[in-house]
Amino acid sequence: MIYAFDTYYFDDYANTICIAFEDWISEVETEIFSEKIPIASDYESGVFYKRELPCIVSLLNKITLKQGDIIIVDGYVTLDNDCKIGLGGYLYEVLEGKFPVIGVAKNGFNAPDFQRREIYRGESKTPLFVTAKGVDVDEIKPKIEQMHGDFRIPALLKKLDQLTRV
Repeated sequence: MIYAFDTYYFDDYANTICIAFEDWISEVETEIFSEKIPIASDYESGVFYKRELPCIVSLLNKITLKQGDIIIVDGYVTLDNDCKIGLGGYLYEVLEGKFPVIGVAKNGFNAPDFQRREIYRGESKTPLFVTAKGVDVDEIKPKIEQMHGDFRIPALLKKLDQLTRV
């Protein structure tokens, strides 16, 4: 199973959604998990994970992961060539490296990262940025490219983003 997570922040709470789907080419989700919790901390530039990681971990506690499951986060797993990690890297550590974590980010990051791959989908001239831990990013790149949907952002990841804002 593939579990994709995203969080949206309202004034006094965070809405975290997880969409579970069977395969990279799935057109619909198998299940949707959601949780609204008080915001754990204010946004701090450069340490985004401090705000979002507790939300994802809290929702993950309601999901029974099985060997072979994969997790996708909206953001980065690795940030640079010096092994600095982002949200997905911290999640990978929390999960003790038992499950691959893939980051799909919409915005670029300035530091060079030999593990970051750009993906162009549909007619878009703007890439998505993919990073990973626990799996080779070059194995994941074509899987993200083939995800259902004709536009830059795969259909299920777009739905995930929309559900967080409700």
